[in-house]
Amino acid sequence: MLIPDIASVDTKPYDMRYLIDGEVRTWSGAHIDVLSPIEDEHGKRTVLGRAPKLSKEEALSALAAAKRAWSNGRGEWPTMRVQDRIRCVERFTKGMLAVREDIVRLLMLEIGKSRKDSESEVDRTMVYIKDTIEALKELDRASGRFVMQDGFIGQTRRSPLGVALCMGPFNYPLNETFTTLIPALIMGNAIVSKLPKYGTLLHAPMFQAMAESFPKGVINIVQGDGATVVGPMMESGDVDVLAFIGSSRVANILKKQHPRPNRLRCILGLEAKNPAFVLEDADLDVAIPECVSGALSFNGQRCTGLKLIFVHETRAREFAERFAAAVSKLKAGAPWEPGVQITPLPEEGKSPWLQGYIDDAVQKGAKLIAGGKAQGTLFIPGVLTGVTSAMRIFHEEQFGPLVPIASYTDERELDAFMQASPYGQQVAIFGKSPAAIARLVDALANQVSRINLNTQCRRGPDTFPFTGRKDSAEATLSVHDALRAFSIRTVVATSASDANKAIVSDIVTTRRSAFLSTDYVF
Repeated sequence: MLIPDIASVDTKPYDMRYLIDGEVRTWSGAHIDVLSPIEDEHGKRTVLGRAPKLSKEEALSALAAAKRAWSNGRGEWPTMRVQDRIRCVERFTKGMLAVREDIVRLLMLEIGKSRKDSESEVDRTMVYIKDTIEALKELDRASGRFVMQDGFIGQTRRSPLGVALCMGPFNYPLNETFTTLIPALIMGNAIVSKLPKYGTLLHAPMFQAMAESFPKGVINIVQGDGATVVGPMMESGDVDVLAFIGSSRVANILKKQHPRPNRLRCILGLEAKNPAFVLEDADLDVAIPECVSGALSFNGQRCTGLKLIFVHETRAREFAERFAAAVSKLKAGAPWEPGVQITPLPEEGKSPWLQGYIDDAVQKGAKLIAGGKAQGTLFIPGVLTGVTSAMRIFHEEQFGPLVPIASYTDERELDAFMQASPYGQQVAIFGKSPAAIARLVDALANQVSRINLNTQCRRGPDTFPFTGRKDSAEATLSVHDALRAFSIRTVVATSASDANKAIVSDIVTTRRSAFLSTDYVF
C-alpha cells in the first residue's frame, strides 16, 4: 500500500536525532529502522526513517546532563520561580503547535492510529499541558499563605524530587509520555525520557523546541534498547523518580536495578484486565455500543479498554449476536481513510499472538462468532463466546482487537473474578436496578480504583484520579495528582516571636527567596 501525499511526511530532518544537554544531536552509530504497520505492495512494512540505537555511554551522558541541571537541587531549573517555569513550558507549547501536522502524520504512520485519533491525541496533549499549568497556578496560590499553629508560623510549599526517568507506552506515545513528563518537568525536576520502541520518531519534531525552551540538561531524550539504555541509568542510583507506563514485569525489573530502592519514588501505570458486567436488566441499546467502543477503540490497545465482558446468562445469546453484528460493521483500513475504525497493528508478531488466544479458547470450548482473521498487519476484530476460566484469555490481557464474552449466573461470580484477578484498575457495570448496582459498587470499591456505571472504562476527564490497585498502578495520575506525585511538601517554620516574624517579613517583602514567598501566578 502506497502512503498518499495527504499522509506522508519527510522524516529526513528527524532521522537519528536525540536530545542531550540542550543540544539536538545526530547519532552516527547503530540504528533502528522505524517500521510502519502500513505494508508495501510486497507485504513488507514500510521503513519510515531511522532512530538512534544509543550506547550505554550516551545514556549515562544524558543522565549526567540531567544530574548537572538538578545540581543537588541548586540548579537554575529547580530554583526557578514557578511563573518562570510556566513561561518556559508555554514557550515549548508554541513550538509544539508549530509542528503539529508532522506529529499527527507520524502518529498515523508509526503506530497505525487513525487521522481522527491522531489529531485527538495531539490536541488532548496540548489541553493537558494547559490544564497542568492552571493546576500549578492554583497549587501555588494555595501554598502562598502562612499558617499560625501552636506558637509556630510556617509556610508549606511543594519542591521537586530530583532526576526523573520518564518512559511512556507505544499505544499513546505522545499523550501518555507527556502525562508524566510535563508535571515532572513543571514542578522543577530534571528529566531523562526514554522513548518507546514503537512511536519514537514522532517525538523528534519537538526536540528543537525543547532545546530552545528549557535550560541545558533539564530535558534529555534517549532511544535504543531498554537493557542497554535504561539498565545502566537505574543501576547508577542517580535516578530519583521512575515514571513508567508499561508492564508490571518490566517495572519490577527496573525497581530492582536501583541500588537504593528506598530513595526511589515510583509513578507507575501498568496492565489491567478491565471487565464489563452486563446485568440481567441492562439496556442493551446502551451496553452494546459502549462495550464495542470500550473494547475496540484504537484496536483494543488501551490499558483502560474492556478486556472481558460478563453477560447474565439470560441475556448472553442476544448480547453476543448484537455485539458481533456491531463489531462486523466497524470499518477497517488505512489510518488516513475517512471513518476508519480498525487499523493495522504496530507490534511485530501481534496477529499470531492473538491467534494463539483464539486457538486456545476454541480448543477448550469457546466459539469464534465474528472476525478473528489477520490480513497482514491488519487484524479483523474477533469475538469469542463461551469463554471460561480454563482459557488463557479469561485471565491474560490481550491488548488487541479480540473480545472474549463469558456468561454468569450469580453476582458473586463477578465479585469472585475481581478478587482473584491480579489487576485492579476499573470495571464497567451496565444495568438499571439501583439495588443491584449498589451491591456491586460496595463489593468492588476496594478491588478497583474506578467503577463506571452504564459507560465504558476510560481515563478521562484528566481531572479525575487515574490509578489502580494490585498490579495495575502505583501512585495516582491526574492533572492535580501528578503535580503532587512529582514533588514533596517542604515546610519553613519558626516560633512566632516578634524577632522571627520580622526576619520572615523581611525575606518575603524584599523577595530575597524564591521558595519562601507570597508571590503566586495569576
